[in-house]
Amino acid sequence: MKIKTLIATDTGFKEALSDILSWDAEDDASIAQRVAQIIKDIRQNGDEALLSYTQQFDQWEANSTNIAVRHEQLEGAWNGLAAEQQAALQCAADRIKAYAERQKLQSWDFIDEYGNTLGQAIKPLQRVGVYVPGGKAAYPSSVLMNVIPAKVAGVAEIVMVTPTPKGEVNKLVLAAAFLAGVDKVFRIGGAQAVAALAYGTKKLPAVDKIVGPGNIYVATAKKQVFGQVGIDMVAGPSEILIICDGETNPDWIAMDLFSQAEHDEKAQSILISLDLGFIDKVKKSMAKLLPTMDRATVIQTSLETRGAFIYAESKQLAINIANTIAPEHLELSVDEPSQWLDDIHHAGAIFMGRYTPEALGDYCAGPNHVLPTSGTARFSSPLGVYDFQKRSSVINCSQSGASALSDTASVLARGESLTAHAQSAEFRKLPS
Repeated sequence: MKIKTLIATDTGFKEALSDILSWDAEDDASIAQRVAQIIKDIRQNGDEALLSYTQQFDQWEANSTNIAVRHEQLEGAWNGLAAEQQAALQCAADRIKAYAERQKLQSWDFIDEYGNTLGQAIKPLQRVGVYVPGGKAAYPSSVLMNVIPAKVAGVAEIVMVTPTPKGEVNKLVLAAAFLAGVDKVFRIGGAQAVAALAYGTKKLPAVDKIVGPGNIYVATAKKQVFGQVGIDMVAGPSEILIICDGETNPDWIAMDLFSQAEHDEKAQSILISLDLGFIDKVKKSMAKLLPTMDRATVIQTSLETRGAFIYAESKQLAINIANTIAPEHLELSVDEPSQWLDDIHHAGAIFMGRYTPEALGDYCAGPNHVLPTSGTARFSSPLGVYDFQKRSSVINCSQSGASALSDTASVLARGESLTAHAQSAEFRKLPS
């Protein structure tokens, strides 16, 4: 494999790194225009358009009856799993729930010096739509990661959509939906599914927020319906950054890089090594292990087009590069990784030490695997319970408290030439 190797102290390193990090999102005018037309069609023609697009893109005879998955089918999928698969899904679900329970926000209030009660009321969203991919691969883990935090938050109804190309239903996905407690499941996908969730049809109820990953058409549709509904994020290709001091088994590092590269040809795997010679060891491991991979072609394409080895001669230089990249997944495969943590400012999830591969986070460690990509970890966070809760400010003024605040409000309101605001406050002032 021909994977780019960069030296962090070389002239032109920043430009070379920028080129590697950039990716063709295909978010061009033609895709945006096509998605806008699909959304318009769903808004105008509802289920008729939804079924037409499903038949066209997923190539099966969808109708108003068979696009809905009955609860008995979900339960049957769960009961039909091998005991080993049931145990694995249950273990993952239990760990995700245990982690999510610690994220739940609670309402609070306090009484100020004037006797006014001020606080915040925390309420769950009422209805959430969960998009689960079903194209190149199906992801029961995504069902758990998106649905369980919503359940912990107290969301009243969860509507899941997942495409079934050529009519093929993934039993693991349906079983995960049953285990997680999804209320309604529909066999639809693409921009048309996002539009149906956002605006509703006779068959699908409109939701308050849409979460879950998808292809470029799904991502573009989520962008376009944002405002009508909330969205979690617009995710790009999966990515991993590993920082290694050269002391980890190179086979482990090679496989960790493969674990992201196998997602998609546009996924990104980068290694920062503090030992220049270690890069050659990892290359040899890759050459040895690649032929054993089921998705070897995808892995090779991903690594050759978007992968990189970077030699950084110091810990601080490696940290600076990591903060510039702001990766979705960051592995600190070093001794005493806790000593690095305070200086890592931007990362979706941080995997500490040699025995914490990113793959454990994808499935069963507990923290969510829905993470910010493409540098958005600079300002975004992993999906969590808080994404399914909303906050309302609570203000309860006593008579004396309103009087005490009226002068301040009046002065500020008149300074903004808003006389009605001023007088509204002044009317509450107690006589001297």
